Amino acid sequence: MSASSQPHVLIVEDSQLVIDALRILFEAAGRRVSGARSITEALAILERDPPSFALLDLRLPDGDGVTLVAHVRARGGVSVALTGDDDPTTRRRCLDAGCVDVLIKPVPVREMMAVAERWID
Repeated sequence: MSASSQPHVLIVEDSQLVIDALRILFEAAGRRVSGARSITEALAILERDPPSFALLDLRLPDGDGVTLVAHVRARGGVSVALTGDDDPTTRRRCLDAGCVDVLIKPVPVREMMAVAERWID
């Protein structure tokens, strides 16, 4: 499979360590990965290389990651929220915005990969 035919995963997370760890997991599963540490970086990636799957942290230096859901959907992708806030109100807000799922940190690796596989082309 060529790199361009691999499903593209966008990880939007303010921690570079988390991006790097998730990159290893997704690349090992045959996915092409981009990482962004802010909404601004994510929007630039969305413009040039739309993902089929986006993992969105909610607390980013320049705003709320849930604001990216509509941008991902407009380009044919799906979004999953990633948050440390295990609150029903947060979950409902993410789902109402269009996220297909909400994962609570720390997320077991198997759970994260199972959710991703459900939605990645």
